[in-house]
Amino acid sequence: MSAPLPHHAQIIIIGGGIVGCSVAYHLTKLGRKDVVLLEQGELTGGTTWHAAGLVTQLRNSHTLIEIVKYGVDLYSRLEAETGQPTGFDQTGSITVARTEGRMDELKKITSLARASGIEIEPITIREAGEMWPLMRTDDLVGAIHIPKDGQTLPAETAKAMAKGAKDGGASIFEGVTVTGIRRSEGAVKGVSTDQGDIECEVVVNCGGMWAREIGLMCGVAVPLHAAEHMYLVTNPMGIPKGIRSLRDPDEQIYFRRDLEEEGAILMGGFESVAKPWGMNGIPDDYIFSLLEPDWEHFKVFWESAVNRVPAMKDAGINRFYVSAESFTPDNRYILGEAPELKNFFVAAGLNSTGIAAGAGTGRAIAEWIVEGHPTMDLTEVDIRRFQGFQNGAGYLHDRAVETVGTLYGMHWPHLQYETARDVRRSPIHDRLAALGACFGEVSGWERPNWYASHEAEPRYEYSFGRQNWFSDSGEEHRAVREAVGLFDQTSFAKFLIQGRDAEAVMQRICANDVGVPAGRVVYTTMLNRHGGIEADLTVTRLCEDRYMVVTGGAGERRDFHWIEQSIPDGAHAFLTNVTSAYAVLGVMGPKSRELLSGLTGADLSNEAFPFLSSREIEIGHAVVRATRITYVGELGWELYVPTEFATHVYDVLVHKGQEHGMRHAGFHAMDSLRVEKGYRAWGSDLTDQDTPVEAGLRFAVAFEKAVEFNGKSALLRQIEQGVKKRLVVFTLDDPEPLLLGDEPIYRNGEVVGRTTSGTYGHTVGRSVGMGYVENEEGVDTADIRSGTYEIEVRAERFQATASLRPPYDPRNERVRS
Repeated sequence: MSAPLPHHAQIIIIGGGIVGCSVAYHLTKLGRKDVVLLEQGELTGGTTWHAAGLVTQLRNSHTLIEIVKYGVDLYSRLEAETGQPTGFDQTGSITVARTEGRMDELKKITSLARASGIEIEPITIREAGEMWPLMRTDDLVGAIHIPKDGQTLPAETAKAMAKGAKDGGASIFEGVTVTGIRRSEGAVKGVSTDQGDIECEVVVNCGGMWAREIGLMCGVAVPLHAAEHMYLVTNPMGIPKGIRSLRDPDEQIYFRRDLEEEGAILMGGFESVAKPWGMNGIPDDYIFSLLEPDWEHFKVFWESAVNRVPAMKDAGINRFYVSAESFTPDNRYILGEAPELKNFFVAAGLNSTGIAAGAGTGRAIAEWIVEGHPTMDLTEVDIRRFQGFQNGAGYLHDRAVETVGTLYGMHWPHLQYETARDVRRSPIHDRLAALGACFGEVSGWERPNWYASHEAEPRYEYSFGRQNWFSDSGEEHRAVREAVGLFDQTSFAKFLIQGRDAEAVMQRICANDVGVPAGRVVYTTMLNRHGGIEADLTVTRLCEDRYMVVTGGAGERRDFHWIEQSIPDGAHAFLTNVTSAYAVLGVMGPKSRELLSGLTGADLSNEAFPFLSSREIEIGHAVVRATRITYVGELGWELYVPTEFATHVYDVLVHKGQEHGMRHAGFHAMDSLRVEKGYRAWGSDLTDQDTPVEAGLRFAVAFEKAVEFNGKSALLRQIEQGVKKRLVVFTLDDPEPLLLGDEPIYRNGEVVGRTTSGTYGHTVGRSVGMGYVENEEGVDTADIRSGTYEIEVRAERFQATASLRPPYDPRNERVRS
């Protein structure tokens, strides 16, 4: 270290791998000069130095594609900008498919990539063989080619960004270990190191494998776990410069020309049953380190590799590397400001894709810090998606065994993890399991996605078409439309906000008017200062000084944090998470009133119990809160039942339900029902990058209320200036294709957006989806209605009908009946 540590810095970055260097680089590009990066060893000495260096854009979601796409752009010009060699070579890449299912996945990703402006093309097996002459092709069914993918020298690329950061004013210190995070009044105040303390306003945890332990220093959960990753380099075998990188995900292996050993191949893989590492913590001196080789564990990859590239067997192995890198519970990055500690940001958990994603994640976090909010949709990688238990060592160890393999595994629609399951259960879980429920997992909750009929096994058989549950879920869907269905919605998150200032606080947080009488329910969004939707939920006024907030299970931690940090200092308003206190049973369908009226003395008529009412009623020997609301577009009630009474109330409902043709229904049916009705879902149709005006939710914004709610002025400006995108409902003209979401939308032959939700509408008899239509010149109703639309499904376009109204019950007559 050539200079002493400063006593103060505006922003401190912990970790000098590619992500930390990228954050520093991008902060200086945004004008932040008082930036200090602290690395306990040497730059790139943790995971970055031994990465494979693939810079690829093939991802299975819009957000991930947007992140990695930027890396190709930056790395192509970084050396010229900084003068630091990076070794970046824009060779292009090939991905091959050995199975029809894999080819379906590649076609879907091809369509998604096109919506993001990436040059990508399906190629023939013959063309793939000509591009990679040493590859065996006789067992392949197809391939895709991305011409602008590349490969780079990982350490040199990170150092180029470090140099760019220093040139921009940042200071980088190696050999400095952070020993603590200093806090005051719920916010970061500095860090302690083995060489002294530094005060600061912002800390960014880019600690890689050490990120979890750094988080534990200050009570922040960063759920990731290290696992072994192995690759080898062959002896020289005549591999030419400029050859494309090659992926064979069916065999879970990748190849590229080694950038150090002339003419050699670097080959690695991601095994289905991985080897977690570092269960007792990651050693501080694990710098440029390797682990003991485990050939028995790796040899399956070698056998697959010599099958795909037979010449490797004769060339032999020159070097065999085993090191460690970290993986998250859902194989998505961890980005954003920690909900536990203000101004403590995390950029970690890149799941062995750190080189490709390092540039984009660094830019995203830097912009978040400088602008005060995300500048792109980061919902799926936001740190607030995790629950506290998911940071447990045992949970992370068990899930890491599986998540390593999912990197190259099949990304089937509705794919469910199999490890670290059965964590959170509703009180009626066992009863539902006995009826053939097939459970999915959201935020640790086991939720019935569908019910297997007759003697069928409640287990997924995955495909990109109609899966094995399609028929059963369709029957559940129709039961809700025609009679009555019972949903276990216990996973809904429930909060109480109470105190004499509760109404004043909620009026500022909520876009809709929640100053309603007790017993009324309000659907509302919560907005940021730019009008973006931070939360989409219902608010029930229980009494003068108490509200109950209900939101989706996946948004529990995020929404709680948003409300909590929005309560002004000194306000007499207190937020409590009561999710575990109540089970929720949804009784939905045209016969729901008839069923419930037979179980309670309460008057459930439309006049006495109108839509958006909530009150306590007796069912059996229990008192429950009945809320007349729906997420499926039918007459119905959500019953909030104290947990200890849940099985009793459930049994009473099931017994009486036999008289009314009641059928248990799962979340797949709920999804198809809500999409037919045009009901939005937060995280897909709604994000913090979308406004209620764009999303068609102006009816849920009370512009006339006296309180200046968050985001009001931004919405008024947007209305005055006109919107540049609008959420539209689409139905495919052809009843056969299946929409899944993330498909490109074409208007008059040009890409204008992508679907945000998609499913088969069993009532309308065809696929229904929602998606934003975009136009920088402005989007209005006439513009939407005048176009001719197509939606691309697995690289094939299909005619679609666009509407601002849902295809089912557009007048809400069923809901209010």
